[in-house]
Amino acid sequence: MGSKKRNSNAVDEAEGLVDDTAAHNVVVSSPLKKKVKKNKRKDGEVTDGDADSVPDSVKPMERQKKRKAMDKERHHSALQQKESQPQQQQPKPKTEEAQALVASSSGRGFPEFHIGVFKDLALADVSLRQQAAESLVIELREVQKAYESVEKDLDESGPKLEAEKDDGLNDCAPSLRYAVRRLIRGVSSSRECARQGFALGLTLIVDTIPSIKVDSLLKLIADFLEVSSSMKGQEVRDCLLGRLFAYGALARSGRLIKEWNSDKNTPYIKEFISLLISLAAKKRYLQEPAVSIILDMVDKLPADAFLSHILEAPGVHEWFEGSNEVGNPDALLLALRIREKVYVESEKFGKLLPNPFSPSKLFAAEHLSSLVNCLKESTFCQPRVHSVWPVLVNVLLPDTVLQAEDAALVSTSLKKHKKSRKSSSSEEEIVKNFQSFCEIIIEGSLLLSSHDRKHLAFDVLLLLFPRLPASFVSIVLSYKLVQCLMDILSTKDSWLYKAAQYFLKELIDWVRNDDVRRVSVIIALQKHSNGKFDAMTRTKTVKDLMSEFKTESGCMLFIQNLMNMFVDEGNASDEPSDQSQTTDDNSEIGSNGEKDSMGTMGTPDFLKSWVIESLPSILKHLKLDVEAKFRVQKEILKFLAVQGLFSASLGTEVTSFELQEKFRWPKAATSSALCRMCIEQIQLLLANAQKVEGSHSLANGPEASDLGSYFMRFLSTLRNIPSVSLFRSLSDEDEKAFKKLQEMETKLSREERNCGLSTDAIKLHALRYLLIQLLLQVLLRPEEFSEAASELIMCCKKAFAVSDLLDSSGEDDLDGDVTPNLMDVLVDTLLSLLPQSSAPMRSSMEQVFKYFCEDVTDDGLMRMLRVIKKDLKPARHHNAEGEDDDDDDDDDLFGIEEEEEVDETEMGETGESDGEQTDDSEAVGGVEEAGKELPEDSDDSDGGMDDDAMFRMDTYLAQIFKEKKNQAGSETAQSQLVLFKLRVLSFLEIYLHENPGKPQVLTVYTNLARALVNPKTVEGSEQLGQRIWGILQKKIFKAKEFPKNETVQLTTLASLLEKSLKWASKPFKRKKSAANPSKKKQSASLKRHKMINSLAQNSTFWILKIINTKKLTDSELQRVHDIFQGVLVGYFDSKKSQIKSEFLKEIFRRRTSIGYHLFGFLLEKCRGAKSVFRRVESLDLVMEILKSLVPFISGKGSLVTSTRNLKAHLRNLSLLIKELVTNMPEKQSRRTEVRKFCGKIFQMVSSHKLTKSFLKDLPDDSDAACQSQLGEVYLNLKKACQEK
Repeated sequence: MGSKKRNSNAVDEAEGLVDDTAAHNVVVSSPLKKKVKKNKRKDGEVTDGDADSVPDSVKPMERQKKRKAMDKERHHSALQQKESQPQQQQPKPKTEEAQALVASSSGRGFPEFHIGVFKDLALADVSLRQQAAESLVIELREVQKAYESVEKDLDESGPKLEAEKDDGLNDCAPSLRYAVRRLIRGVSSSRECARQGFALGLTLIVDTIPSIKVDSLLKLIADFLEVSSSMKGQEVRDCLLGRLFAYGALARSGRLIKEWNSDKNTPYIKEFISLLISLAAKKRYLQEPAVSIILDMVDKLPADAFLSHILEAPGVHEWFEGSNEVGNPDALLLALRIREKVYVESEKFGKLLPNPFSPSKLFAAEHLSSLVNCLKESTFCQPRVHSVWPVLVNVLLPDTVLQAEDAALVSTSLKKHKKSRKSSSSEEEIVKNFQSFCEIIIEGSLLLSSHDRKHLAFDVLLLLFPRLPASFVSIVLSYKLVQCLMDILSTKDSWLYKAAQYFLKELIDWVRNDDVRRVSVIIALQKHSNGKFDAMTRTKTVKDLMSEFKTESGCMLFIQNLMNMFVDEGNASDEPSDQSQTTDDNSEIGSNGEKDSMGTMGTPDFLKSWVIESLPSILKHLKLDVEAKFRVQKEILKFLAVQGLFSASLGTEVTSFELQEKFRWPKAATSSALCRMCIEQIQLLLANAQKVEGSHSLANGPEASDLGSYFMRFLSTLRNIPSVSLFRSLSDEDEKAFKKLQEMETKLSREERNCGLSTDAIKLHALRYLLIQLLLQVLLRPEEFSEAASELIMCCKKAFAVSDLLDSSGEDDLDGDVTPNLMDVLVDTLLSLLPQSSAPMRSSMEQVFKYFCEDVTDDGLMRMLRVIKKDLKPARHHNAEGEDDDDDDDDDLFGIEEEEEVDETEMGETGESDGEQTDDSEAVGGVEEAGKELPEDSDDSDGGMDDDAMFRMDTYLAQIFKEKKNQAGSETAQSQLVLFKLRVLSFLEIYLHENPGKPQVLTVYTNLARALVNPKTVEGSEQLGQRIWGILQKKIFKAKEFPKNETVQLTTLASLLEKSLKWASKPFKRKKSAANPSKKKQSASLKRHKMINSLAQNSTFWILKIINTKKLTDSELQRVHDIFQGVLVGYFDSKKSQIKSEFLKEIFRRRTSIGYHLFGFLLEKCRGAKSVFRRVESLDLVMEILKSLVPFISGKGSLVTSTRNLKAHLRNLSLLIKELVTNMPEKQSRRTEVRKFCGKIFQMVSSHKLTKSFLKDLPDDSDAACQSQLGEVYLNLKKACQEK
């Protein structure tokens, strides 16, 4: 056991001794006496005082004595070295390494050899290791050179480093022999980078010193690094790795190549290869590096040496023979690499390579099946990919293959219905080999196996990407691979999730700048996932890839592939449905749980529906010039029209000689759902095209870039083909409407071209697109739009009274006395289309309304407004018991009266409750507002509508009311009504934008405000209320223009002003029954109250702005002033008035004339206010008016005017101050406000030199109160008056 333990720890013991003596720069140059070796053996190989190496038979006392003796000897040796005695020292009982360290022979003139370099060979720094190895070689070469020049007799009589050993290094100097032995032992050390450094040193020594014989070196490696049966674990591993590094050093030294060059029959190469093969068989982790060493030899040896030395080495043939069964990827790697270098009969490699060898036979299904085990076992080196895979990829896809494949693919794909080019035999062979490799190795073995092998499959595919032609993408991204990716990515906690993510990322990077690759990847992913790759993987892979098309050619290629996917029968439904083969255990959880949630995503038509939706979406991010984009739009439009509108009665292909194009349909009839989807996408495509079209397109005519005109011509052409018919048969009414719409669109198109760039051309263009949308709607929803189509056609005829538009039959002509107004009919038609129209059709309708709304009549406008105010619920009647006795019948806003009771909180004498109620955020109690319609002044009542109006309203809402009756509840009807109102609001918003200064704006404002205030109108839809409020703010209150026409009567404005001010005065209310409202209801009520209060305030400012533009008489002005005077009366006297003082201040600031007129009345009401709070709060109103009434401006004119104005109200101001100081508020904050107000008045009076008059008007009994309450401010005023 002692010798075996010493073997494994020899390097560490030597390194320990180096650490002790390196500082003394001990050198070795001459051999010691043989006596040293004998003494060492006699001492039982006790090393360095190690107690563990003393034989166990020695008693403890004797062991202690020997240790003490060795300590004394070491101490004595150290003293001798310090004294620098050059004489030969006495040998000590140390090991061979210790004796080498203490030897010196400088007297004989040998070169010095510093053994400290061995320590540097184990450092982590590469540069330091290289320097140490170079230094070692230089010194040993000098030592060996000196040794060889010395006579033999001197060498034999002189001292020696070691005793004679049968190690085969007889021609080597003792230092060299020691270095070789130590380097061999060092490669087995696991300390830091010892293996790398010692192997480097051994490589350089063997390469540069020919005295070291190969057979001796192989023998030393086997002896020093022999694995015995008693070794375990780390010891075995160190020895095996040491042998591997030692063999690697020998191979890289080039000595074996030199031996072969000198002797072609040298046995050392065979022996070396045999030893490596034997070593590789011991452990799996030694197999690949051992083969790597052999390959290093293969690269250096000439081809002649392969057969006679490598393949004929003992054990090699047997190793190749058993590789298929055990699964040895390294044997396959070696066979392939040798086969690359020189032609060798394949029998030499057993069954690894086919005989005769060729790529087609190597990748044949039968042969690949025999290699499955070898390739499966290559996963042991993960995460690194085994070296056999790059070699296989080189054979599978040579660098020179298919260089023009991608360019040819683009050209052939864009040539429709042409046979693809004939591939050369070599290309066909490569395609066949690649397909066989993917099916058998990737899909048939790796993807069906463990997680590690699935990971390996992704890694191998990544190796293929750099040289993979785009035409091979469909083979790589097969059904099984895509399903495997979906299963893994559907669950984040899957073991392979990050690997799949990385694969997907690399795949996207690979297609980044190549449209051909991008198209191939998108098609493969969607085809094998049934169009739901993004949905299942929770990524945006396909969406992002589709958004990156930048060129017309790329878009056309993608469109062509989508068309082929739609028409061809070979879709994903033909693939096997067994997904469990590619599903790992973790991902099964997510995939199974999503099956129910996907709904129709699992149906066969889902992939086709994805194709239909994807075609128009290509244009979303596409930035092309107008002509290129129009060509892309045409291709999409033709495909959607062919698949959605038509079907072929004879076969699946039809050729149009007029268009010189062939059209194809799927063998199975397209479902009606897919046809409807195609029509919807056509509508969307036309609507988007209409939005981006400008006047430049009209100038060039419909033929240039008018997609609508192109669609109608294409539609007519296909309808004229006998074997092509519409996808559904039309009723007589729909067929008639369809033809009329076609004829009218043709006539309008002709008229549009004749009009050039006039306004009529824009109107005609909008009408044409609406006709096209309506034509598609007739196909989409049969028997619903034929009547509306007839009315719209009539509007077109009346709008443009041209001879060719009026040449229809007399059935459309009406008697002139009963013919309704054109715009009334158009508005009715548009409103009747709104409830059931699609989004693209509504867009076209809005365009038509935008260009015709200038001529909308008041009657047409009121029809739209009635829709906004319409409610499905019956009107509620007044509850006599629930009404507030203090409310008058006219105390409402726009005819809407509140039913709720005022909060019972009473205002105290100090007015604290009033102060709290002025802040909406502090309002107490919940509110659930409800409205009440007044039949006598409300347009909501149907009683005010004549028979024709009722009939039209029924036309708009018939479907909604019908649905309400059929439903158990009214939620569906109510939601449809809300949706209808939102659509009508879009029309009203357009009207206000196009006609901002018309008197009709006041009508729109009145009705919208009434609808917003009435809770029944916006009940159940916060969106509707917000939309109305937004239109009022942006299009009315904040509009740059407003009604200035003299036709707007002051009585109307005054009535609206009075109602707005009354609503702004209303308090926050709640129902008596709502004692404990929920927080949600209370919050909603408070929010609604704030919105209505804001509406009232903005309405007041807007109405005052309109009034200010009118030239009013004194009596008319007095009426306006009386309204505000009444507001002030309620502000001071009524508990229910909650009008904000800030609101009144803003009115007086914007309209100073109102403040001037009401100033005296305000002072009087402030002086007599019942509430102290109101009195103090109103002081701000007084000061606001005084700022404009008595400005502090120097100059004679303004000063005179200011003095006159102030003097006129001096008496009332003095009385107000007397009232304030006499009845001083109790709260300190309010007292401060009073003192501040009085100080400002005193300053104003003093600056205008009215102090004497002011004090004269001040009552005598208030002097003492002023002195006590105002102090210095008042006394200074009196003092200034006395001085003057």
